[in-house]
Amino acid sequence: MIDCGPDFRQQMLRHGVTSLEAVVLTHEHNDHIIGLDDVRPFNFLQRQHMPLLGTPPVLDEVRGRFHYIFDEKPYPGAPMIDTVAISSDEPFEVAGIPFLPIEVRHGSLPVLGFRIGDFAYITDMKTMLPSERGKLAGVKTLVVNALHEAPHHSHMNLAQALDFIGEIGPEQAWITHISHQMGLAEVRGKLLPKGVGLAWDGLVVEIGGVG
Repeated sequence: MIDCGPDFRQQMLRHGVTSLEAVVLTHEHNDHIIGLDDVRPFNFLQRQHMPLLGTPPVLDEVRGRFHYIFDEKPYPGAPMIDTVAISSDEPFEVAGIPFLPIEVRHGSLPVLGFRIGDFAYITDMKTMLPSERGKLAGVKTLVVNALHEAPHHSHMNLAQALDFIGEIGPEQAWITHISHQMGLAEVRGKLLPKGVGLAWDGLVVEIGGVG
């Protein structure tokens, strides 16, 4: 699972997920971590701790916000989590699946996107260093954020996201992290270029180039 937002529980129930190998965090904002308490059912089902992967600053924030999980003597029934530090310049694996971190900036905050095979997921991006763009070469499916049409200090707007998609050149791009100010999907979606769509809850994409 990439990120663990407030609707994490509903996502798992909606899709009938009964097994989860790990949670990988992009950054520490609440809308990306606040569902972490709901990993407990997986602890019970799988009878093991849940690996939580993030950069050291992100993991420090998680330990502070969920201190009851990481107390020396946590209360019975608290989520069981093992933190695993990752960095922007070191690939890693989860259950044999290779992840390539891609560092972007959410305003001035470092955020990690991830490339998995020919798929890349980037959220909360405003800017990307040119040195990181090479990590997206050959990506076929790109998920990227666009908050709305107006300029924003820490997110790309729609025009910036479309420019970025054009530079990367995936076969298919999906726009995520969308504000209600974007308007109705049935209206806005018809105005997007070919190969670009608005992502929706329950969207399923096939990832190639992993094995």
